[in-house]
Amino acid sequence: MTEGPIINQEKCNGCGLCVSVCTCGALSLAGGVVVINRDLVCSWCTVCEAVCPSGAIACPFEIVVEEN
Repeated sequence: MTEGPIINQEKCNGCGLCVSVCTCGALSLAGGVVVINRDLVCSWCTVCEAVCPSGAIACPFEIVVEEN
């Protein structure tokens, strides 16, 4: 699994909505685009993905099914 959301820098318009809803502080704006602060741990709440108006954020996850 990746260390946090995937940010498509070409789609990011720098609005900062994702930064404002990131409760763990893992996202910030730098040079007008969102960056992931790798020193902080993303809680994978996926709210940043939901509020992004340009679709620049993806929070992929892997579904694992265990057989009994």
